[in-house]
Amino acid sequence: MSGYSGIILAGGDGTRLASLTRRLAGDERPKQFCRLIGDDTLLEQTRRRARVLIAPERLLTVVTRHHERFYLPALAEAPPRSIIAQPENRGTAPAVLYAVSRLAGIAPADPVVMLPSDHYVSDDVAFMARVECALEAVGARPEIVVLLGIAPDRPEVDYGWIEPAELILGRWSWPIYRVRRFWEKPSRPIAERLEAAGCLWNCFVVVARPSTLEQLIRRATPELYETFAPLRARLGTPWEDEAARAVYGRLPSTDLSRNVFQACAESLAVLPVSGVGWTDLGDPARVHEAKTRLRWQPATA
Repeated sequence: MSGYSGIILAGGDGTRLASLTRRLAGDERPKQFCRLIGDDTLLEQTRRRARVLIAPERLLTVVTRHHERFYLPALAEAPPRSIIAQPENRGTAPAVLYAVSRLAGIAPADPVVMLPSDHYVSDDVAFMARVECALEAVGARPEIVVLLGIAPDRPEVDYGWIEPAELILGRWSWPIYRVRRFWEKPSRPIAERLEAAGCLWNCFVVVARPSTLEQLIRRATPELYETFAPLRARLGTPWEDEAARAVYGRLPSTDLSRNVFQACAESLAVLPVSGVGWTDLGDPARVHEAKTRLRWQPATA
């Protein structure tokens, strides 16, 4: 197994899919704990995908405490220290900062991949081959942050888009480009222009060194970083949970893509990805579309 680390983001509340997941599961569980496509939950699929490259003890899963009755059974075989239970959901930036702060005490120099838990990928092996390429690139160029960008098949207005610039790494299995700009949920005419110009969907899979991600968050959102200081100081101690409750009680909701990546686009790179059957299951229409494409019927959650 490699020396890489992984972070799975599984702390969201899944409000946009609540009516569908309630019908499937009969309770209020978020989508990552549901079997929307296939026989495994989205979280189980994401963990299986990650374990292609990441050892269990190096695979951190960020959850939210009030989902405990759903995540404890799902993570029963995970090492206890690999589960990060946030007191509240305050968005993706605090979740990632918590995880990379934990990794700073485990493997600060090893590249890490961040994976959302609400995506479907039909070809895990091909997808993780791209992730491995990005991990190798970060190992050689520790200052870069590589995002995976999905080659679009339509002018989607509900996704963020990445506009690539010049080639910066061409000797790997797949080329890596500097990011010129982020376009967050553009209008239809702009999305059509972005698709025609060879821009990519932001699938929010990120590869970097933990320290590089931490410094990016610090630069873009210094207030968040400073508010986190008491929690960082108590990681791994008996006072960690108490510090987390106090810190999260003061945190505003902060989105990593909107509040950090858009502000620091010049520090980012993108690796184009195609042919892996990627879908963001963020709303009922996309779930229905994916199931129709795969001719699959849902199981009971």
